[in-house]
Amino acid sequence: MIDTTVEHFGKIDFSYNNAGIQSPITDVSQLSIDEYQEVMDNNIKSIWLCMKYELQQLNKQKTKGAIVNCSSLGGLVGIAGRSAYHASKHGVLGLTKSSALEYASKGIRINAVCPGIIDTPMVGDMINNEKEAMEELMQDVPIGRLAKPEEVASVVYWLCGTESTYVIGQAISVDGGYTIK
Repeated sequence: MIDTTVEHFGKIDFSYNNAGIQSPITDVSQLSIDEYQEVMDNNIKSIWLCMKYELQQLNKQKTKGAIVNCSSLGGLVGIAGRSAYHASKHGVLGLTKSSALEYASKGIRINAVCPGIIDTPMVGDMINNEKEAMEELMQDVPIGRLAKPEEVASVVYWLCGTESTYVIGQAISVDGGYTIK
Protein backbone atom coordinates (compact mmCIF):
# COMPACT_ATOMS: atom_id res chain seq x y z
CA MET A 1 0.00 0.00 0.00
CA ILE A 2 2.74 2.45 0.98
CA ASP A 3 4.96 1.52 -1.96
CA THR A 4 2.07 1.93 -4.41
CA THR A 5 1.16 5.32 -2.96
CA VAL A 6 4.76 6.58 -3.08
CA GLU A 7 5.20 5.18 -6.60
CA HIS A 8 2.09 7.01 -7.78
CA PHE A 9 2.36 10.30 -5.82
CA GLY A 10 6.07 10.44 -4.96
CA LYS A 11 5.48 10.64 -1.19
CA ILE A 12 2.92 10.47 1.59
CA ASP A 13 1.51 13.70 2.98
CA PHE A 14 -1.35 12.32 5.05
CA SER A 15 -3.33 9.17 5.65
CA TYR A 16 -6.66 8.06 7.03
CA ASN A 17 -6.69 4.67 8.71
CA ASN A 18 -10.24 3.37 8.82
CA ALA A 19 -11.18 -0.14 9.87
CA GLY A 20 -14.05 -1.55 11.84
CA ILE A 21 -16.10 -4.65 12.30
CA GLN A 22 -18.70 -5.29 14.96
CA SER A 23 -19.27 -8.47 16.91
CA PRO A 24 -22.77 -9.64 17.79
CA ILE A 25 -24.26 -8.29 21.01
CA THR A 26 -22.73 -10.69 23.52
CA ASP A 27 -22.16 -10.83 27.25
CA VAL A 28 -18.38 -10.52 27.73
CA SER A 29 -18.27 -13.92 29.43
CA GLN A 30 -19.86 -15.54 26.36
CA LEU A 31 -17.64 -13.90 23.75
CA SER A 32 -15.48 -16.51 22.05
CA ILE A 33 -11.73 -16.07 21.79
CA ASP A 34 -12.01 -16.23 17.99
CA GLU A 35 -14.68 -13.48 17.88
CA TYR A 36 -12.62 -11.29 20.20
CA GLN A 37 -9.43 -11.83 18.19
CA GLU A 38 -11.17 -11.10 14.88
CA VAL A 39 -12.45 -7.76 16.21
CA MET A 40 -9.02 -6.85 17.64
CA ASP A 41 -7.19 -7.82 14.44
CA ASN A 42 -9.54 -5.78 12.25
CA ASN A 43 -10.14 -2.78 14.47
CA ILE A 44 -6.79 -2.07 16.11
CA LYS A 45 -4.05 -4.28 14.69
CA SER A 46 -4.83 -3.06 11.17
CA ILE A 47 -4.62 0.58 12.33
CA TRP A 48 -1.30 -0.11 14.02
CA LEU A 49 0.11 -1.84 10.93
CA CYS A 50 -0.90 1.06 8.69
CA MET A 51 0.65 3.57 11.08
CA LYS A 52 3.84 1.53 11.41
CA TYR A 53 4.56 1.67 7.68
CA GLU A 54 3.19 5.18 7.14
CA LEU A 55 5.48 6.49 9.88
CA GLN A 56 8.46 4.63 8.44
CA GLN A 57 7.81 6.33 5.10
CA LEU A 58 7.29 9.77 6.66
CA ASN A 59 10.56 9.34 8.60
CA LYS A 60 12.34 8.31 5.41
CA GLN A 61 10.96 11.37 3.59
CA LYS A 62 11.94 13.61 6.52
CA THR A 63 8.75 15.59 5.91
CA LYS A 64 5.83 16.72 7.97
CA GLY A 65 2.54 14.89 7.65
CA ALA A 66 -0.74 13.95 9.26
CA ILE A 67 -2.30 10.66 10.22
CA VAL A 68 -5.94 10.33 11.22
CA ASN A 69 -7.14 7.10 12.79
CA CYS A 70 -10.77 6.06 12.91
CA SER A 71 -11.94 5.16 16.38
CA SER A 72 -15.63 5.45 17.24
CA LEU A 73 -18.00 6.82 19.81
CA GLY A 74 -17.30 3.30 21.13
CA GLY A 75 -13.78 4.51 21.95
CA LEU A 76 -15.24 7.11 24.30
CA VAL A 77 -18.06 5.24 26.04
CA GLY A 78 -19.09 1.72 26.92
CA ILE A 79 -22.22 -0.12 25.84
CA ALA A 80 -23.30 -3.41 27.39
CA GLY A 81 -22.84 -6.34 25.03
CA ARG A 82 -20.23 -4.58 22.91
CA SER A 83 -17.08 -5.21 24.96
CA ALA A 84 -14.80 -6.38 22.13
CA TYR A 85 -15.72 -3.54 19.80
CA HIS A 86 -15.41 -0.89 22.49
CA ALA A 87 -12.12 -2.30 23.80
CA SER A 88 -10.67 -2.17 20.28
CA LYS A 89 -11.84 1.39 19.68
CA HIS A 90 -10.55 2.54 23.09
CA GLY A 91 -7.26 0.95 22.02
CA VAL A 92 -7.19 3.02 18.84
CA LEU A 93 -7.36 6.16 20.98
CA GLY A 94 -4.51 4.98 23.22
CA LEU A 95 -2.42 4.16 20.16
CA THR A 96 -3.24 7.56 18.65
CA LYS A 97 -2.41 9.58 21.75
CA SER A 98 0.83 7.78 22.57
CA SER A 99 2.02 7.91 18.95
CA ALA A 100 1.11 11.58 18.73
CA LEU A 101 3.46 12.27 21.63
CA GLU A 102 6.25 10.33 19.91
CA TYR A 103 5.94 12.15 16.58
CA ALA A 104 4.73 15.71 17.33
CA SER A 105 8.28 17.07 17.55
CA LYS A 106 8.98 15.59 14.09
CA GLY A 107 6.11 17.55 12.55
CA ILE A 108 3.86 14.52 12.18
CA ARG A 109 0.38 15.14 13.57
CA ILE A 110 -1.60 12.10 14.68
CA ASN A 111 -5.26 12.42 15.65
CA ALA A 112 -8.44 10.38 15.63
CA VAL A 113 -12.05 10.80 14.65
CA CYS A 114 -14.78 9.15 16.69
CA PRO A 115 -17.77 8.68 14.42
CA GLY A 116 -21.17 8.00 15.89
CA ILE A 117 -23.85 6.06 14.08
CA ILE A 118 -23.00 6.56 10.42
CA ASP A 119 -25.00 5.42 7.40
CA THR A 120 -22.60 2.64 6.38
CA PRO A 121 -23.06 -1.01 5.41
CA MET A 122 -22.00 -2.10 8.94
CA VAL A 123 -24.69 0.08 10.53
CA GLY A 124 -27.20 -1.09 7.91
CA ASP A 125 -26.53 -4.68 8.96
CA MET A 126 -26.94 -3.71 12.61
CA ILE A 127 -30.26 -1.99 11.86
CA ASN A 128 -31.49 -5.08 10.00
CA ASN A 129 -30.20 -7.67 12.49
CA GLU A 130 -30.42 -5.81 15.82
CA LYS A 131 -33.43 -3.57 15.32
CA GLU A 132 -34.32 -3.04 18.99
CA ALA A 133 -30.73 -2.34 20.05
CA MET A 134 -30.28 0.17 17.22
CA GLU A 135 -33.58 1.92 18.00
CA GLU A 136 -32.40 2.26 21.60
CA LEU A 137 -29.02 3.68 20.47
CA MET A 138 -30.71 6.17 18.14
CA GLN A 139 -32.75 7.51 21.08
CA ASP A 140 -29.44 8.72 22.52
CA VAL A 141 -28.49 10.75 19.43
CA PRO A 142 -29.63 14.33 20.11
CA ILE A 143 -29.59 15.26 16.41
CA GLY A 144 -31.99 12.36 15.80
CA ARG A 145 -30.54 10.89 12.61
CA LEU A 146 -27.73 8.83 11.15
CA ALA A 147 -24.70 10.75 9.92
CA LYS A 148 -23.60 10.75 6.31
CA PRO A 149 -20.08 9.43 5.64
CA GLU A 150 -19.24 12.84 4.13
CA GLU A 151 -19.76 14.43 7.55
CA VAL A 152 -16.92 12.33 8.95
CA ALA A 153 -14.80 12.82 5.82
CA SER A 154 -14.94 16.60 6.22
CA VAL A 155 -13.44 16.35 9.72
CA VAL A 156 -10.73 13.97 8.48
CA TYR A 157 -9.96 16.42 5.66
CA TRP A 158 -9.67 19.26 8.16
CA LEU A 159 -7.35 17.23 10.41
CA CYS A 160 -5.10 16.49 7.42
CA GLY A 161 -5.01 20.11 6.26
CA THR A 162 -3.08 23.23 7.17
CA GLU A 163 -5.92 24.69 9.27
CA SER A 164 -5.34 22.14 12.04
CA THR A 165 -1.55 22.22 12.42
CA TYR A 166 -1.77 22.78 16.20
CA VAL A 167 -4.12 19.83 16.80
CA ILE A 168 -2.16 16.88 18.17
CA GLY A 169 -3.39 13.63 19.74
CA GLN A 170 -7.04 14.57 19.80
CA ALA A 171 -10.15 12.41 19.50
CA ILE A 172 -12.75 14.45 17.61
CA SER A 173 -16.32 13.22 18.05
CA VAL A 174 -18.57 13.26 14.98
CA ASP A 175 -21.56 11.72 16.69
CA GLY A 176 -24.59 14.02 16.56
CA GLY A 177 -24.14 14.81 20.24
CA TYR A 178 -24.21 11.21 21.51
CA THR A 179 -21.17 11.54 23.81
CA ILE A 180 -22.09 14.91 25.38
CA LYS A 181 -24.93 13.47 27.43
